[in-house]
Amino acid sequence: MSTPKGIPSVDLADFVKGTPQQREQFVQDLGNAYETIGFVAVRNHGIPQELIDALYAEMKAFFALPTEVKAKYEIEGIAGQRGYTSFGKEHAKGMKAGDLKEFWHFGQFVEDGDPIKAEYIDNVAVEELPNFLKIGRDAYKSFENSGQELLKAIALFLGLEENYFHEFVHNGNSILRPLHYPPIQGEVEPGAVRAGAHEDINLITLLVGASADGLEVLNKNNEWVAVTEIQDHIVVNVGDMLQRLTNNRLKSTTHRVVNPPAAEMGKSRYSVPFFLHPKPTMPLNCLASCIDEEHPQVYTDITAGDYLMERLREIGLVK
Repeated sequence: MSTPKGIPSVDLADFVKGTPQQREQFVQDLGNAYETIGFVAVRNHGIPQELIDALYAEMKAFFALPTEVKAKYEIEGIAGQRGYTSFGKEHAKGMKAGDLKEFWHFGQFVEDGDPIKAEYIDNVAVEELPNFLKIGRDAYKSFENSGQELLKAIALFLGLEENYFHEFVHNGNSILRPLHYPPIQGEVEPGAVRAGAHEDINLITLLVGASADGLEVLNKNNEWVAVTEIQDHIVVNVGDMLQRLTNNRLKSTTHRVVNPPAAEMGKSRYSVPFFLHPKPTMPLNCLASCIDEEHPQVYTDITAGDYLMERLREIGLVK
């Protein structure tokens, strides 16, 4: 099934609460979408609308704060992994011009005594917005739960045990990123766009809503296809870590956020992706089941942590 926007659509309730036949159909539909376009729209995704609305209200309030106030929450030396990253600092791999965006990062909230907590930077509270951190935490956990269900289906599609990913993503290094693309006023640097063409670094990305159009996906015919907000769905795409793990069987699709038409230049755009990362120690070695004579191993062995640092250098967050 496809949405009106041409992206394959699946119902997560079929997997979480469905019959064995519904579960199997979901696994096949999800896997087929990820083998072809790399993007899928998911309804009944389990993230409450009231929580999404609360998160959007908090992020809009934060980004509306004066520049000097936001600057208090930009922490040097942590590659932007928590707190605020100011306008233009990140760029797409291979691009010199900075993206026309600013963002915030919530990281993992370790709450079960797992010693991995010592390896993660603490999340940052915003003194001007007393509910900001709590709502961020609640949204993070909700996205994480939905993402883990999707990973179960992906594991089954790949012929793995359903809980294959659990040990790697429980208390993993995931990031929730409230994003603001400010109004575009005056001249911009040549080649600068809201988000340059890129692939995500992580296993999968869950994207909820966007306050304006602009997202485009590169299809297998090398054509850019516009993806507008799809009512009651989230969009979930494959990241480079999962593509690497599956030896290119599942596709990490190139996407971008283009600048709006002239009539819309004066408006902000907001969106919230959740980048589902494993623990840094997870090996991203190509799965044996994805290697054969027709598909020889493409990638060298590497851990998720080393791969993340390599990519953060490429996009300018680590010098």
